[in-house]
Amino acid sequence: MIEESYSIQEPKKKKRWIRWISAIVIVILLLTAGGVFYFTNKINKSLPQTEGVIELPLKEEVTVTRDESGVPHIQAETLQDLYTAQGYIQAQDRLFQMELARRQASGTLSEVIGEASVNNDKYFRTLGLRRAAEKSYEIYDQETIDVLQWFSDGVNAYMNEAIETNSLPIEFTLIGANPEPWTPIDSLTIGKFMAFDLGGHWERQAFNYYLLNQFSGEKAYELFPFYPKDRKTIIEDEIDIASSFKEAVIPEPFNGSNNWVVSGDKTASGKPLLADDPHLGLSTPSIWYQMHLEAEEINVSGVIFSGVPGIILGHNEHIAWGVTNTGPDVQQLYIEKRDPNDDNAFLFEGEWEIANVHQEPIKVKGQKTIDYEVVETRHGPIVSEFAEESGKDTVLSLRWTALDATRELHAILQLNQAKDWEEFEKALEDFHAPAQNFVFASTDGTIAYKANGKIPIYKEGENALLPLPGWEEQHEWKEFIPFDELPKLINPEKGYIATANNKVAGDSYPYHISNVWAQPYRYERIVEVLQPNDQLTVQDMKNLQMDIVNLRAREFVPLFIEILKEESLTEQEQHVLRLLETWNFSDDANLPQPLIFDRWISEIELILYEEIDEEVMGLFSGKGQTTDELLRLGNKSIWMDDNGGMVKVLHTSLTSTIKHLEHDYGKNPADWKWGDYHQVEFRHPIASANKWLGYLFHKEKPLPVGGSAVTPLAASHNGFGLVNHGASWRFVIDLSEISKGYHTVGPGQSGHLKSPWYSDQTTNWVEGTFNETNIADHEGDILTLIPEQK
Repeated sequence: MIEESYSIQEPKKKKRWIRWISAIVIVILLLTAGGVFYFTNKINKSLPQTEGVIELPLKEEVTVTRDESGVPHIQAETLQDLYTAQGYIQAQDRLFQMELARRQASGTLSEVIGEASVNNDKYFRTLGLRRAAEKSYEIYDQETIDVLQWFSDGVNAYMNEAIETNSLPIEFTLIGANPEPWTPIDSLTIGKFMAFDLGGHWERQAFNYYLLNQFSGEKAYELFPFYPKDRKTIIEDEIDIASSFKEAVIPEPFNGSNNWVVSGDKTASGKPLLADDPHLGLSTPSIWYQMHLEAEEINVSGVIFSGVPGIILGHNEHIAWGVTNTGPDVQQLYIEKRDPNDDNAFLFEGEWEIANVHQEPIKVKGQKTIDYEVVETRHGPIVSEFAEESGKDTVLSLRWTALDATRELHAILQLNQAKDWEEFEKALEDFHAPAQNFVFASTDGTIAYKANGKIPIYKEGENALLPLPGWEEQHEWKEFIPFDELPKLINPEKGYIATANNKVAGDSYPYHISNVWAQPYRYERIVEVLQPNDQLTVQDMKNLQMDIVNLRAREFVPLFIEILKEESLTEQEQHVLRLLETWNFSDDANLPQPLIFDRWISEIELILYEEIDEEVMGLFSGKGQTTDELLRLGNKSIWMDDNGGMVKVLHTSLTSTIKHLEHDYGKNPADWKWGDYHQVEFRHPIASANKWLGYLFHKEKPLPVGGSAVTPLAASHNGFGLVNHGASWRFVIDLSEISKGYHTVGPGQSGHLKSPWYSDQTTNWVEGTFNETNIADHEGDILTLIPEQK
């Protein structure tokens, strides 16, 4: 009877469960559909208006024409209207990027992100980029202050409109925050962040200090930076480094660039050619925003950082210019002796000086505000204690030119209007940080170069390799290289000027510039192409920017093969070496050899630097240059000898290389491809924090790409094959047709994922396709901005 009852009730229970499950599924589907509809509607609603009429706080009507690449051409009657419109248009396409940029640089990410970004905020509060921006604002002329305010007015006009119409970019919904009003200080802070991103080598001083405290003097000094001989130029108390800087935000060491300018004597057109491709982080959206600005005496086209007015790189009707990072030693660590009885007093010339203390409370989303103090000595902020109190009487402070009051924006606005080299160089007097290698060309045929910036003069015997005693006046920075004595070239006889972050000047130059330079291979390849050719064209310049010849491999592969030829090798090892022997040293995405060489170098470094604490490896800037020199030294190197000598290091690393590549790509080396590993994806910051959002924000799959960190086609990967640094913008121009510029802004102009210009240049970036931008003739969607109707 019980069994019969059970058999009758069970189907009823099952039916109830099925009904409940069905109901739940329906609810989930409805919620999902509702969520999809809500987000789709939100995304579509936030797309910028590119046609029609919009009222803004203007004096006269402004026309904005977006061409087929999404580049806005802004034509205004007055400068006030021009920069107001520039702020509005930038915010239309890049508001969320601008919001993140100012928060990152100001140290206020935790307010919208939460606890995960607290250490990041502490670090940037410690550096004080926003404090430096505030100091800089005080020394600007009224004309530049007006531009900053007009630009802010335009940004705020869009921001207010978007908030009122509930059409902010979807990213604001995802982080649960609205943007605060834009201010001139926000723009200047972003400018200071770019100086941070291009570095100044304090981290290498900390690394060198670590080496001297961990290894014998001779072994430590062998890793100190130096530039290889005969290569081409353009012209007391121990501090725990590992724990002090374990949370430090270190700029990407690959941040650099290529640029060159060629005299009309070497071109098919008879006028100069100029090319520039700054190497920075690759992301969605691009770090650069391309624009054309026209009003009164200004008609300038090029790129600018989102959140900043003007055009920093590009051309006008008379001149063109580009930059690479000079990379001078403009950051100096000082060892500070703290008063045992007063945490805020530090020794200087026999007396205790009271430091400045900045209260920097950090708001954290969903948590209590963190009380945070920044202690600043006469040299700069204490940077060795931002993550935690060390409790020691000796700390490190940072002196850095970018923390001074500077006027780079004034320089940029003057560059935009310059008509010749004299006016251009005059404008550079205010461009202090970051120091840059400027190349220049004008329609009058002039080509020129200047390593420009505020570079300290080190006294004899001091060379920026190590922290200096902060308690002695003799180690203070007192002078800077005079502006008229900075490295400069005008119309050189050889007919071209090129820079690629390599050593600027030879040993005869009277001032110290830097200890850390890029490996010389990109520069040497550029010279190898430019020097013999006297009929260069725009297409030649584009091709050179996409050049994938690896001179590092050309130098070392024959050496490796020669050293191992007498070794007892497995059949697979011999096969791999035979493949390398047939290589033309092209980092082609379809070849196996670039993959083998890249992995081999990585395995060599793992062996050589095994003794170095993992926590400080991030401070080892210029590591590639050091590795190259150890390989040149061979068995004369202590680091090589301690690991069994050159033969053992090469053989062991080759064996490990093959093992890893077999595991990942199969047993046949001929089937391995560089592009199966080396792939580019322009990642969105929100998608990087959440893989599911990656499906929303990443429209393009990772694409195989050639090149490497040492080829003119700059494509540096993160150690796992993701190409995340490279040519953030490519630009070529022939001064015979100065109204036309050829550009690539990967992945595209817009930050809105439904925009046709969100990722339309991704494939262009991989394949080397350029978009023409014409300042004299442009067509596209027309947006008319008119004065507000009262």
